[in-house]
Amino acid sequence: MRRMKAVELFAGIGGFRIACDANELRTIWANDICDKAFRVYEDRFGSGSMVAGDVRELLEAVPEHDVLTGGFPCQPFSAAGKKKGIRDIRGTLFQAIVDVLSNRQPEFFVLENVKRLLTMESGFHFATILASLASLNYCIEWRLLNAMHFGLPQNRQRVFIIGRKKESYGRIRLAESNEIAGMDADARERLSTGARWSRIEEHAERFPNWGLAVDGRFLGADIPFSNGKDIVLLKTVLESAPSSDFDFTESTLKWLKNNSPVNRFVQGVEILSNQSGGARMGYTIFGVEGVAPTLTSTTSRHYERYKIGDRYRRLTNVEYARIQGFPDDHCRAVSIYDQYALFGNAVPPPLATWAIQRALGEGFIHHEPARKKQRRLFDRAEQGRAEAAPA
Repeated sequence: MRRMKAVELFAGIGGFRIACDANELRTIWANDICDKAFRVYEDRFGSGSMVAGDVRELLEAVPEHDVLTGGFPCQPFSAAGKKKGIRDIRGTLFQAIVDVLSNRQPEFFVLENVKRLLTMESGFHFATILASLASLNYCIEWRLLNAMHFGLPQNRQRVFIIGRKKESYGRIRLAESNEIAGMDADARERLSTGARWSRIEEHAERFPNWGLAVDGRFLGADIPFSNGKDIVLLKTVLESAPSSDFDFTESTLKWLKNNSPVNRFVQGVEILSNQSGGARMGYTIFGVEGVAPTLTSTTSRHYERYKIGDRYRRLTNVEYARIQGFPDDHCRAVSIYDQYALFGNAVPPPLATWAIQRALGEGFIHHEPARKKQRRLFDRAEQGRAEAAPA
């Protein structure tokens, strides 16, 4: 049986590559502009496994493939098209994804971005993305996932967007049948009948955490996620005897005397104390009986303080790797200092593995007669647009 081929754009240190390997996909081409990410990727996956440079200058080099993946940067879209309700993607890095999908027409794609994509500029960013992808003959589905539901001790919420050629329309992949059954009655009726889907440009100020989009229209709902996995606590992935280099100095510890006790959990994160109600982030002390706050590429965040036993220290680079779901030595090709940003900017392989598996899987058909009716409605709409197009 032929192994499906994958391409990884904005590859970073290869979170999607690991996920593709887990799903028995063969990654044949990868790209990133970051030199440090390039060094890690080639060290982990072999010489020649990544093409370095600006993807916009390498579009013709992208080979034919079956699955496109990418954790794309979210640049602001131009407001030029705002009067029509849709922004302009030209000149952005997201345009590269649209160009590759348009030119190579892979059967599937799986993309990842931050949670705030659903609300940025009152939803205009996500509406632009949905409209751009749905115009390329794909059925789109998205879902907000949290790393803590996938065995990772981190409150990290990310939006995954999958697409599949429209021949397969009707199968829901990122939600279970019982989750759809738990939607409110109106949303279920609209999903079942194919009626009253909203036009993408008529979106609200935020998009729900799950939804579908086809041919310029979408349907979404806020549905809770649960895969039955127990939450893994931060304390279970800590190194047993990290170097004292990760401890805070005596002068730094003096600042903490002005902290006020908090001793509560916020979104699974244990906060022991802070200053100014948490406004002064650099003075917050976290515990290890919960999960870690979202790891990021921001340098200042790499010095967040944790009370671990009788020590106050930052997390180690190895602990960053474990929290994100990577092997301990994944970023061995670069300095410890540089590893923090690379791990913080990466897509966690367990989340990507789940999303790819769902995207390529069969899913379930919510309502077969309704699916056929919906397909007829879309076919008529496409025929109407074709007839209205100028010769």
